[in-house]
Amino acid sequence: MTTETPIDEAALQAKARDHLWMHFARQSAMTEGPGIPIIVRGEGHHIWDAAGKRYIDGLSGLFVVNAGHGRRRLAEAGARQAEKLAFFPIWSYAHPAAIELAERLAAYAPGDLNRVFFSTGGGEAVETAFKLAKQYWKLVGRHRKHKVISRAIAYHGTSQGALAITGLPAMKEMFEPVTPGGFRVPNTNYYRAHEMGFDGSIEQFGLWAADRIEEMIVFEGPETVAAVFLEPVQNSGGCFPPPPGYFQRVREICDRHDVLLVSDEVICAFGRIGEWFACDAYGYVPDMITCAKAMTSGYAPLGATIVSDRIHEPFSHGQTTFPHGYTWAGHPVSAAVALENLDVFEEERLNERVRENSPAFRATLEQLLDLPIVGDVRGDGYFFGVELVKDKATRATFTADESERMLRGFLSKALFDAGLYCRADDRGDPVIQLAPPLTTGPTEFAEIEQILRSVLTEAWTRL
Repeated sequence: MTTETPIDEAALQAKARDHLWMHFARQSAMTEGPGIPIIVRGEGHHIWDAAGKRYIDGLSGLFVVNAGHGRRRLAEAGARQAEKLAFFPIWSYAHPAAIELAERLAAYAPGDLNRVFFSTGGGEAVETAFKLAKQYWKLVGRHRKHKVISRAIAYHGTSQGALAITGLPAMKEMFEPVTPGGFRVPNTNYYRAHEMGFDGSIEQFGLWAADRIEEMIVFEGPETVAAVFLEPVQNSGGCFPPPPGYFQRVREICDRHDVLLVSDEVICAFGRIGEWFACDAYGYVPDMITCAKAMTSGYAPLGATIVSDRIHEPFSHGQTTFPHGYTWAGHPVSAAVALENLDVFEEERLNERVRENSPAFRATLEQLLDLPIVGDVRGDGYFFGVELVKDKATRATFTADESERMLRGFLSKALFDAGLYCRADDRGDPVIQLAPPLTTGPTEFAEIEQILRSVLTEAWTRL
């Protein structure tokens, strides 16, 4: 442990109030309360605030710090690269770090996904895949194929193009009209399948949900549909894993109608589900993978879109270019950090660790099902959601006002005050989301469960 320089929290709060615009946050929190949490340090699976209080990082920052906080070797890898070559673009030039990382990602990716287009984050990776799909079809003479299909409540990014794929109406209404061509199909929330008009086994539900994709493709016209964007485990709404057979049927549907399948793995890649890429966990080979976040474990910003040889082929001739890119994409320092981070994963067998410990994580969280407020525990790997209900027997959820009072009025702050940083989310039904660093194990799972149990019990008595 290092000796910390004293922090003037009051001064930081004042500066934040006057100048900082937080993302996805109510700015009134700056002025209508005691201030915002200011996190100053991280080590392993813990973080510390400006007052010196310690918390479990139950969300890996934001599904990012998979290798854990305070990894000196990752910081040093970035520093070494910065001293050698701090920046150079990959616009008609290249540098060793980007080349080596591209080769490594291609080696991890399934099938013939051998080409890597770098960006600086997940939204940019999705935007890249969207534009790439549209240009690919034009290059092969299929000019009408421009529409994209994704799932209800799914989040895929906030740029104008990615918003067309994002399935959250409230996130788009202030920016309409967004890029046209986005269409929605049911997600894989088996807990709420009856609300979608389905009554059957989870295996049947997977096929039913996949068939809704084909139904949409046929309705819109296969000659107009460019791609289907799916997360292996859907994040928004609270960790919807794919039912058995779901992705195999989706792959068959996309092949039958000549539609590209994009696996959006911004959250699920790099160990979150126990594999380099979660599509391997679920037995399908997409045409593109989008990834970011844990590629560097958050020690530097970096994203990538990994594409098949088939998609790359029409770009590899003559004067054809993909007129798209980012100044910071494939940044030398970020790429060097990513390479070191992947070394950590291999040396410490973090993917294997997730596969070994995931059943214990699930079992520990499922103990919460004895609480009247907990309706469902679902997820995979080190990525779980705990859905909160008003009535377990009927699965009745909360009204918008009740959810507001419960999540923002009590739970978010109470969980944090109890020592757990996680996510209370109601972009679908109210859920608590958990995605701790991959270095955690049964001891941390038990500690997380005890905090959740205490706070959720109090939340129920307040209701």
